Amino acid sequence: MRWEDLGDQNCSVARSLAVFGDRWTLMVLRNCFLGVKRFDDFLRDLDLSRTILTDRLNKLVEHGVLEKIPYQVKPTRHDYRLTQKGRDLHPIIMAIVQWGDQYYAIDGEPPIIRTHTRCGKDFQSVTVCSECGEPILAHEVTVRSNPKVRKVIA
Repeated sequence: MRWEDLGDQNCSVARSLAVFGDRWTLMVLRNCFLGVKRFDDFLRDLDLSRTILTDRLNKLVEHGVLEKIPYQVKPTRHDYRLTQKGRDLHPIIMAIVQWGDQYYAIDGEPPIIRTHTRCGKDFQSVTVCSECGEPILAHEVTVRSNPKVRKVIA
């Protein structure tokens, strides 16, 4: 399967990866969640080419993950801000952060400490069941096809 064909698959993982699955897009999203909004700040922080950054930002705007908001007229310059669709990626970013902190933290310490503003406590991200509130472990999950979804044959 070619990378360009991912978005055509009848698979939520494949269609999602078609939007944010490459390394630079994930790094752009990481920076968005850290408060970066301007092209030059992304460029400086990520140390990638202008062409790649422009492509990734445009793709995220096209898919409604980011919105461009002008902050200067001459020349026109934009902030890139997460939309609700973009903010809904937060649990995915947090899961990647948690995994990286667990397996790749230098000296066993995470590089960034996150604090929950409501309770004031530092935290680690966990995925919990929407129905019972218990943490979800991979070996406790089963899957089945949704009979409401039509089958797409490629």
